[in-house]
Amino acid sequence: MRPSGRAPHEMRAVSFEPGVAKHAEGSCLVRFGDTHVLCTASLEERVPPFLKGGGQGWVTAEYGMLPRSTHERMRREAAQGKQSGRTQEIQRLIGRSLRAVVDLRALGERQISVDCDVIQADGGTRTASITGAWIALHQCIEWMRARSMISAPVIKDHVAAISCGIYQGVPVADLDYAEDSTADTDANFVITGQGGICEIQGTAEADPFTEEQFFDLLKLAKASVADLVRLQKEAISK
Repeated sequence: MRPSGRAPHEMRAVSFEPGVAKHAEGSCLVRFGDTHVLCTASLEERVPPFLKGGGQGWVTAEYGMLPRSTHERMRREAAQGKQSGRTQEIQRLIGRSLRAVVDLRALGERQISVDCDVIQADGGTRTASITGAWIALHQCIEWMRARSMISAPVIKDHVAAISCGIYQGVPVADLDYAEDSTADTDANFVITGQGGICEIQGTAEADPFTEEQFFDLLKLAKASVADLVRLQKEAISK
């Protein structure tokens, strides 16, 4: 049995609270159980130097964990003078996931930076960040549309993410920390609303997993992402 008592396919309670940051063009507080992430989207009238004059925009992301988001206080990475490899990996993943569903030419020569700050961590912070970041990005795009800054559709599809793994021999969805820290296999799936796969990260923490087990995890992920996309649609329609 899972530590939380959930069924193998059952996600934690998921909620989205859009518009929580007064000054940001887009924002969302996302909760996956006890994992809480504040996502904010900021518009800038510039692009990175390598895109200047090319007629297209850019979407990027930054990720960080607040000092008491975990059981013990961690030092701010700014105080250490550099970001960890984990932080860099996650923020690049978030950026790639968002750009996969954005028409960068329709955005024009502008950059949207999405910041994902983990307030409280209990496993799945990167997947919660991606899922909430999409809502913050959508809000930012609608903010631009309301001011006639764009006319063509910019966002091509939804994107959401979920962790899945093999815990005590059973494929399960949406691992919390108790499961993630002891799982035999841990994987993250980034999938669009139409079912397209943006990225899969999978690691055998103990014995290698089989092809059959992989497809079991993929099946769980697709069903979970379909539920997350439905919740995203409800959140942006309010």
